[in-house]
Amino acid sequence: MSLANQIKTLRDDLRAIAMNDPAARSLPEMLLYPGLHAIILHRIAHKLWKQGVPFIPRLISQISRFLTGIEIHPGARIGRGFFIDHGMGVVIGETTEIGDWVMLYQGVTLGGTGKQRGKRHPTLEDHVVVGVGAIVLGAITIGKGAKIGGGAVVVKDVPPHATAVGVPARVVATRDPQTGTTRRVEQLPDPEGQMLRGLRAKLLEIENRLTELEEFTDHHHHHHAHDIYLGFDPLPAQLWDTLGENTAQEEEFSLGSGI
Repeated sequence: MSLANQIKTLRDDLRAIAMNDPAARSLPEMLLYPGLHAIILHRIAHKLWKQGVPFIPRLISQISRFLTGIEIHPGARIGRGFFIDHGMGVVIGETTEIGDWVMLYQGVTLGGTGKQRGKRHPTLEDHVVVGVGAIVLGAITIGKGAKIGGGAVVVKDVPPHATAVGVPARVVATRDPQTGTTRRVEQLPDPEGQMLRGLRAKLLEIENRLTELEEFTDHHHHHHAHDIYLGFDPLPAQLWDTLGENTAQEEEFSLGSGI
């Protein structure tokens, strides 16, 4: 890469910061961004890596990791206009390929899924955005203009201009690149909403049971009081006769022998 191309690439990297981060108010501030430091050092290491220079590219990569908290393997291919926001904890594997104007947030991992050689890391096409803490694994392709939600774990290809979220990630929306119109593919799960609906259903069930119990208790109490008021004794007459006989016998026994 000629010096003119290197300057143009650096200018595009600075433009990416200005376009994507509202906090970047001036060039001196942008020059302090760790993501910018990491990509500059990576471009140096990658050039040496392609030339077959031993050890030095990995040394530069490790120095960059120590200084910025961003680990980029010297073999990774990264296009222009690349921006890592905040950057701490970002890991980019050896066979990763990243297009132009791609944006990563902190904690993103572009990793492999095994110890096989060859292409084992993801390919991110132009204008991809990967959210905080997302993990993209394997030799998969994230299509042009796609968005990966924060915390997602992506193990399958994502089509262009799609939004993927979840663990494992699935496409939940697609976007028309011409009009910007977004179309939902499926409804997102809402575990908190499901829990609240379940609690409400259980509460209504308990209220219905309490109402039935109160109605039964009131009815039984009213029926019992009504019988007593009309002279109807709820106890069987035979039981009273037995109690009466027993009472008489007890009185006779107590007044008889004096025992």
